[in-house]
Amino acid sequence: MNYQVVSHLNEQQILTLVELYQNEFWSKNRKYEDVLRMLKHSDIIIALLDEDEQLIGFSRILTDFVYRATLYDVIISPSYRNIGLGAKLLETAINHPQLKDVETIALYCLPNMIPFYQRWGFSTKTNGLQLMYRCSQ
Repeated sequence: MNYQVVSHLNEQQILTLVELYQNEFWSKNRKYEDVLRMLKHSDIIIALLDEDEQLIGFSRILTDFVYRATLYDVIISPSYRNIGLGAKLLETAINHPQLKDVETIALYCLPNMIPFYQRWGFSTKTNGLQLMYRCSQ
């Protein structure tokens, strides 16, 4: 399949991203205005576009470019799943030139996705570190 990798989204692609989010349980409440603000403040954006420049995959990274980076929102359009695009998205992310010297890349995932991410060296071994949340709502 032909696709291109981009680091910015146009208006139509942002609308498609909002639709993708609204169809997933983990992001269903995301609103257009909030997604715009999120994109503005993300350090790295990796998007996959099809031949017609339609958004088919997306991820973003927050980082200090030295010690830590966190990969968020790995998502592939439902009609493009199971053909290797998630792997292409991950390859692009972990091999991003701005991340080559970053000490640790982290991500959050569901237990059933652990084997997928382990292929790129992600591990559930956290040396006793525990994830904590403080939610605003």
